[in-house]
Formats: sequence, C-alpha cells, structure tokens
Amino acid sequence: MSAPPQIELVGISKRFGATVTADDFSLTINKGEFFTFLGPSGSGKSTLLRMVAGLETPDAGRILMSGRDLMGVPPWKRNLGMMFQQYALFPHMTVAENVAYGLKSRRMAAQARRARVTQMLDLVGLAGRAAQHPTVLSGGEQQRVALARALAPAPEMLLLDEPLSALDEKIRREMQLQLKHIQRQTATTFFYVTHDQEEALTMSDRIAVINQGRNLQCGAPEVIFRRPRTRFVAQFFRGCNVLDAHIDASGAQPVARLAGVSIAPSESGLAKSRSTVGLAIRSEDLRIGAQAEKMPLQWDATLDEVVYKGTSIEHNLRLADGQAIVATSARREVADGAKNVRIGLDPSHVVMLDD
Repeated sequence: MSAPPQIELVGISKRFGATVTADDFSLTINKGEFFTFLGPSGSGKSTLLRMVAGLETPDAGRILMSGRDLMGVPPWKRNLGMMFQQYALFPHMTVAENVAYGLKSRRMAAQARRARVTQMLDLVGLAGRAAQHPTVLSGGEQQRVALARALAPAPEMLLLDEPLSALDEKIRREMQLQLKHIQRQTATTFFYVTHDQEEALTMSDRIAVINQGRNLQCGAPEVIFRRPRTRFVAQFFRGCNVLDAHIDASGAQPVARLAGVSIAPSESGLAKSRSTVGLAIRSEDLRIGAQAEKMPLQWDATLDEVVYKGTSIEHNLRLADGQAIVATSARREVADGAKNVRIGLDPSHVVMLDD
C-alpha cells in the first residue's frame, strides 16, 4: 500500500463576503515535492496556504496531512515551518539565537541545539555569521537566516508565501537556485506560493495555476509552460500569443483556420458544434523572414514595431485578419523599413485551448 500524500485538499471552499478564495478546491502534494501555487494577486493561493497552516479555517472540505485530518488541529501542533515576505527576525538576537529560537521553545537540549544551529547555518551558507546580528546582513542573507530558522525544527513541510518578493532581481535569482538546492538536500516538502512565473518554473517539481479559488491546471513546469489548457494559463506566461481561429467543419475532419491558413488538431479533435477555437503559440516558436520559408505553416504579416529586449528581439506583427502576434528571435530578422514580412510555424507548436 502506497503512502498517503503529504497534503490532500478535498473539496475546500472559502469565502470572505462576496469574494471566493477557494471554490470546491481539491489537490494533492506529495512527500518530498517542491510544489508551487502560481497565480495573480487575489487568486486565493495565499488563503489556501494559510488554511494548510491552520491560520484560516475552510468553510467546507477537508485538509489531510499524511492521511491525518487537520480539522481542529492548531497551527503549533501541525509540525509545519513557515516563511513569509517579511523575515520577522529578532534584531536583538544573533543569527545563531534566531535560528535556535524554535528549538529552544521546543526544549531541545543545549548541546543538541547548538549542533542543529551549526548544521542549519552550514546548509544555508552562513557558517561564519552565527555571532552577528541580522541588522548587519543583506536582504538575501536575512532570508537565509529565516530559512534556517524555519528548517531547524525539521518540519514535515515548509510553507513559503512569496518569500523572495522583497529582494532585488539578482539576489532573487540566486535565492531561487539556493532554495531548490536546499529542498533537495533536506528532502523536505516545500509548498510555495508566488505570482512570479520565473520563480515557479525555476524551482518547482509541479505547479498549480490558481485563479478565483480554482485550480486551472496542474503539472510539471514544462507541461504547464508549453501545453496550457486554457486562455488564462496561456496568457499568464510571458511570450505566449493567444489567437482566435475559425473552425472549418466542411471536410471529413474539422480544422482550425487562422488568417486563412488551415491547422489540423494534433492532439484532440475539434468539436463541430463550436465556431471558434483559441490557439496558443509561443513567440519564440515563430520564424520570421527567410527562416519562415522552411516552415509547414506560413502567413503574411504586417510589422508594426521591433523592440530590443537585450537577450532577444521582439517583432510585433499583425495578421491579415487583424489579430496581433509577437515573434521573438535572438537577432533582428527583418530589414530596416520593412513592413510586409513572412512568418512561419511548425504545427506541433500550436496548442488548441479548451475555452
């Protein structure tokens, strides 16, 4: 018999007045997994995390932890660690004293406590900072102290509510890699909440895209990124074009027609009862100019603007049916002053959306 999931949310519902933050929400998080809730502000992701922590109570549904019902179990008895945007370190305590705080409250013996603090500071790369106070540390270092403090009591799971959002970009990127590295070293289940798609893609084993208290799609980062199922999920990731195509049902099998070009479905059939279908096309999958001539699908497009993005060039285009589409490349693919360009695409890179 297989072990139960680390966390199982079963039919969770929660309202704050007219605002729905969880709508019959069900999902499982496996032991040792780095699992991320990704969604915009107000989507309900932080409320779901707070319900797992015991800081909010669902209106309906159950929360199970390793098969144990958490209803009525107070936060301090759930054996969970927590990290938030604010580090909440004690400025009058040293780094070592901050990390030891939870261990001391659990009455761990002094010698064992010192050993555990040393182990945690080694883990987060702060072995030489034990005697310093948090006020002299950088934001990234303070966040690592908070991480060491949260992991020191060996929680069954660590809950992280947008802990990197207050850091600058360079430190945030470094912390993303370090968090994933530490998660793998400790094999602790991480339940991470963020609105930042890059954080989610960089660190997660699985991602659930959340909006209005609903789980829109859950899966491995590459699957979510490359094969979105709905318009919301597709548009949430930068660089994804979402276009409307007409369904042509005149033949034996219906096909989608985008700006006069037919696209046969590669994964599932098109419903003849529908007149249109949404298409998701990643901007980096489109080819421009001479490269487009090699592609099975081709369109004539009008070039509206070329935008330099540093590592890429963004070509803002318009199809014959008036729909805007963006193609990105490592270099500029059209001559100065060009207005009419050819774009091309492999049909395997077209995703037909469910809504």
